[in-house]
Amino acid sequence: MADRDLLRTALALPVMTERLRLRAYRNDDLENIFRLRSNPGVVALLYGDPMTRSEATEALALYMTPPVLEADGDELRIAVERRADGAYVGNLKLQLLSRAHLQGEIGYVLDPRHQGRGYALEAARKALELGFAHFGMHRISAHCDVRNIASWKLMEKLGMRREAHYREKEFFKGAWAEDFVYAILRREWASRADSPADGLSV
Repeated sequence: MADRDLLRTALALPVMTERLRLRAYRNDDLENIFRLRSNPGVVALLYGDPMTRSEATEALALYMTPPVLEADGDELRIAVERRADGAYVGNLKLQLLSRAHLQGEIGYVLDPRHQGRGYALEAARKALELGFAHFGMHRISAHCDVRNIASWKLMEKLGMRREAHYREKEFFKGAWAEDFVYAILRREWASRADSPADGLSV
């Protein structure tokens, strides 16, 4: 299959959207990560407890790895900031699940101070573009806790389809948790009116 030859590994950052700059993490992002991931409300439906400053330092070191997808499990952690003033909006993830089958996954965590303005949707649309148009992925998925209504509604706005509802999948933070899994194929993304005709805005 010709599509199997399209996977590229390196990504030049930053990447722009209308209002956002998607950039590599820097040493001075420690406070941004700590503020976001130490917030109990932010991590309530995410794996892990609120981060300590030491844990935020370790996370930043991981986030600052080169923007390369080569092996299964590799992921890009991208800082999302507002172009107008450089304010840190949140974190974007693009992960390679299977190189052989061109499967990827996106994720996003937004600072509550910047929610409700469409930034998560704008950043996630760019993440799909990067996955399909740059890396040549065939299918991109996303998942969230069923209780995270804003997250799965965003996935639907992206044109992703709900493929699974895992009932009481795991005992998570004191209760049985359930997950939704969404996905979209490259050809489905390409047919959407909000997908770019070709190329990237860098």
